[in-house]
Order: sequence, then structure tokens, then C-alpha cells
Amino acid sequence: MTQHKHVGSSLDDLLETDGTLEQVEAEALKRVIVWQIQRAMGNTGVNKSQLAQKMHTSRTVVNRLLDEKDTGVTITTLVKAGRALGMTWTLQAGEDNGSPRAA
Repeated sequence: MTQHKHVGSSLDDLLETDGTLEQVEAEALKRVIVWQIQRAMGNTGVNKSQLAQKMHTSRTVVNRLLDEKDTGVTITTLVKAGRALGMTWTLQAGEDNGSPRAA
């Protein structure tokens, strides 16, 4: 039986080696946030223009908020969006114990 030299390495190891792990993690988190906001928009019947009005901001800001690749959203923007949609945000941090992460 042949041993495979790459068995046991993880995607995280590969991404860390090529320097993209943090960006990939940020984009994955942003996808979850966007999904939650879009779900809340659907549940409340609020469109982008209405959300911008409720947040007292521009539609451009809402478009950036809903852009999965734009990971530069501020906490203030998230709080405004949450309040406008009747949502609250909960942030939970934990120690990285080296176990594989779920994507």
C-alpha cells in the first residue's frame, strides 16, 4: 500500500502557507452575515432602499453591507442594520485549539 505524503494536511494549513487564511475566514464570516441580513429583509419585507432609509444611510452603504467580498463593514453598520431589521448580533470568541474548522 502506498503512503500519500499529503494526507493529514488541512485546507487551513494550505491557506496559511499561501497567506490567505485570514481573508478566506473573513469572507466566510461575511457570507453568513449577508445571509442573515437577507433572510431578515425577506421576513420583514424590507428592500435595499427601505433598509438604507431605516439605517439613515445611503443605498451604497447597504450594497457594500450585502457584498460578500467586502469584508470592511464596520460594527456600527452591522448594529444599524440589525436595529433596522429587528435583529440583535451576538459575537462569540473562543480559543483556537488547532482542530479543523467547519466551513
